[in-house]
Amino acid sequence: MAQDTTVNAGDIARLGGVGRAAVSNWRRRHPDFPQPVGGTASSPRFSLRDVEDWLRRNGKTYDVSVVERVWQRLRAEGGDLGLGHVVARAGALLVRLRDGDDNPILPGVDERADPDFVELVEELARQHGYAAAFELLHERYLEAHSRQLSTTPPDLVRLTVRLADAEGSTVLDPACGTGSLLLAAGAARTMGQDANDGSALIAAARLRLQGVPATVVAGDSLRDNGFAGVDVDAVVCDPPVGDRGWGRSELAGDPRWTYGLPPRGEPELAWVQHCLAHVRPGGRVVIRMPAAAASRRPGRRVRANLLRGGALRAVLAVTPDSDLWLLQRPEPGERPPSRIVLRDIHGTPDDVVRELAADCGVPIVDLLDDEVDLSPGRHAPRGGEPDPARGYAAAVERFRARQVVPPELTTFSERRSLPTATIGELTSAGLLTVRHSPTRTTVDGGELPVLTTGDLLDGRPPSGRTSPAAGLVRVEPGDVVASPAGCARVAVTGAVLGPGLSVYRVDPGHLDAEFLAGVLRSVDPDTRGSSRFDLRRTRVPRLPLTEQRAYGQAFRELLDLSDAARDAAEQGEKLVRLGLDGLVDGWLGPAGRAEERHELA
Repeated sequence: MAQDTTVNAGDIARLGGVGRAAVSNWRRRHPDFPQPVGGTASSPRFSLRDVEDWLRRNGKTYDVSVVERVWQRLRAEGGDLGLGHVVARAGALLVRLRDGDDNPILPGVDERADPDFVELVEELARQHGYAAAFELLHERYLEAHSRQLSTTPPDLVRLTVRLADAEGSTVLDPACGTGSLLLAAGAARTMGQDANDGSALIAAARLRLQGVPATVVAGDSLRDNGFAGVDVDAVVCDPPVGDRGWGRSELAGDPRWTYGLPPRGEPELAWVQHCLAHVRPGGRVVIRMPAAAASRRPGRRVRANLLRGGALRAVLAVTPDSDLWLLQRPEPGERPPSRIVLRDIHGTPDDVVRELAADCGVPIVDLLDDEVDLSPGRHAPRGGEPDPARGYAAAVERFRARQVVPPELTTFSERRSLPTATIGELTSAGLLTVRHSPTRTTVDGGELPVLTTGDLLDGRPPSGRTSPAAGLVRVEPGDVVASPAGCARVAVTGAVLGPGLSVYRVDPGHLDAEFLAGVLRSVDPDTRGSSRFDLRRTRVPRLPLTEQRAYGQAFRELLDLSDAARDAAEQGEKLVRLGLDGLVDGWLGPAGRAEERHELA
């Protein structure tokens, strides 16, 4: 089977430790580069054996890892259409190798029996562990099907399960995909269903390997409900979007439509009611919805019934195109709430929970008009202020308190000539260590804080997050962090270096960090480039350490002045915006007309 294994350009790039552009150059410049043996003109596939031969002949170093060997064997067997099933079978094999359990993860899914493949998978498990080995294959599967599979972003996964608050309880995901929401829920028991057989099989394998008690079935939850009659503590869901063929005609009399039969063009409202039908009274539903579902005219009757019945508790805008709806199945005899939270959200999941607790919401009676528009952007206070009148008064005080005072500097009648050394010379002398962030550093979630270019520019704490990986560059307090564009600061907290940044670690017995940061900020904007070579040529005045510290203090005061001026400008813009919005919305009035002003005390 190995001779039939094929790879695409991305696979070849991984083998050679290069980018895709390098593979394109190889194909264009080397007539003997292997010809495609399959695929399409835009996504050709090559024989792995031929590629390895070519790399050896041309002196290209390459490393075919065990995970790469396993993955290419799976690709060769499953192709594009059957890949989900063969990946799931690899998961079933890992389960059997670890647990000695001959029961299939799902009916009809048996592990692979090829002895050579079993040996490869055993080696992969020895290197990474059983669960982590399958996660590596899962990542490759998602990458290979990125255009066909819709996945929930990691930050949205964390927010969804935090809002569901289902740790230690029972959780259902009726459109579970490959199981990311169920894995993150921390539930005592999980249930999942997905219309894509391959995704359901992979979810079952992932949950089993990670020790999560789970029941997963394949099938369309709306048409063929695999958990009919089952109530759980919480439902989390990221359903398919825009499926107009969801089965409205054959499901017209279904008892799940407590709040009205969803129109054919509103399948997401069918998913909402399906989820509500599966939570116990008082149970919570957190479901991702397209932003348009909050305002489309055909769905207004169902939205109105959800409001009147007390089921819909919040609509949170998480991206320009999608919202999270928070719903709760009413208790028998429970009085419906009079308000609903409609707002944009920012910050960590814990920040969002605190914001929701503090938000009194919008009166439901104000929403029950001809449109029943629940879009957060339409109803949330302008500028995000819960009380624009108080917000304006506070902004005035902050603006008045912000004093922008330049530092005092000594002036000379003639320019002083200072001896200098370049960054490169200081590095060669051992007085300075320079490291640059990896070009492929990701900032898409994880447990490690990442200092980004925006953080550096604004002087704020690290806002990015990433997961542990080889090659990450650590920033320690006292390091100088700089960007090629000329922004530089001394770090005050530890973090991982973000994309496009460099860290300068000084010998404190010879170089002052604030002094070096000020020199890097002083580089002529016209000579700044994106290359690291330009930064190495930056000339640093050679001064005694005591004088460096004095210069460093002056540099720091100028940086504080820059930050204060920028903050004053931002506060001024906010003050003007609050004033305009308050005058238009009725929270503020012209001075001298007390009868039209709100009392702020």
